[in-house]
Amino acid sequence: MSIPRRVFEQTVGSLFAPVIPFLEGDEVSEIMINRYDEIYVERDGRLYLTGSRFASEHDLMSALRNLSQFVGRELNPRQPILEARLPDGSRVEAIIPPASPAGPVVCIRRFQQTQLTLIRLVEQGAISPGTAGLLRAAIARKDNVIVAGGSGSGKTSLLNALASLAPDEERIVVIEDSQELQVGLPHVVQLEAQPVDGRGRGGVAIRELFRATLRMRPDRIVIGEVRGGEALDLIQAMTSGHRGCLSTIHATLPIDTLSRLETMALMSDVDVPLDVLRVQIASAVDTVVQVARRCDGRRYVTHVSEVVGYAREKGYQIRNLFERLGGDGE
Repeated sequence: MSIPRRVFEQTVGSLFAPVIPFLEGDEVSEIMINRYDEIYVERDGRLYLTGSRFASEHDLMSALRNLSQFVGRELNPRQPILEARLPDGSRVEAIIPPASPAGPVVCIRRFQQTQLTLIRLVEQGAISPGTAGLLRAAIARKDNVIVAGGSGSGKTSLLNALASLAPDEERIVVIEDSQELQVGLPHVVQLEAQPVDGRGRGGVAIRELFRATLRMRPDRIVIGEVRGGEALDLIQAMTSGHRGCLSTIHATLPIDTLSRLETMALMSDVDVPLDVLRVQIASAVDTVVQVARRCDGRRYVTHVSEVVGYAREKGYQIRNLFERLGGDGE
């Protein structure tokens, strides 16, 4: 039986007391609990070991069991991975023994209270005013945009800022594995995938939500991250008149982004000839925005690339509208 929200919100402060100070404000973006007595935080893209600790491994496990009960998911040696959210929206990923032999491992992705805008990204030096203009134009044209980068490179933050540039009168449908995006527009519908229960029942995949969304009159569809066979559905939607789609993907260069989309589309249950798929991808994706993180933790846009087309002899053809290498200058 799940815990009522009011009761959980009252108890979470005591159970997660060692990390509560890091859940306040927007200074900390990630909290990493490697052991009950070893807690790191990420600030401005850099990791810092804190002096905070849980009293014992038992106390940390009690907090995680309380959380699992609140979200109605099992957490035990047979189901050692927990995906959940704290009352403030922060996303929790936890792994317990025997999958983590040294003890529970937890990562908390902060739910930022202050929405990051394109203007703020310019102020932080993540993009130049000229690049911001390119991105605004892409959204105004209803380009299909893929934001690509590695883990922790700022893909989701940039996606949020871009989606928020859509006109107020448009209906935006957002689909995510775990709700993080805060699109600052008046007409936003947010959908969230659901994992299966302990008996393998009741799951709702990104792909199912995307297919349902196509029948919900979206002006734009935003997918938090493309990870599998839903890539083919997204590509086919983009080529059949659904303009202004936005998503993120893990890739290191714009050309790799298209190849990664190709690989994930091939994970679907639809058999598409490779050359046909590549032509569809080149037709579907208009703009690739590449992001990266420097050694000092700063995040920035490295490329804004236009997808020109595909030719069997030459492969994907892209044109860099903006390129910034090494994190310095235009």
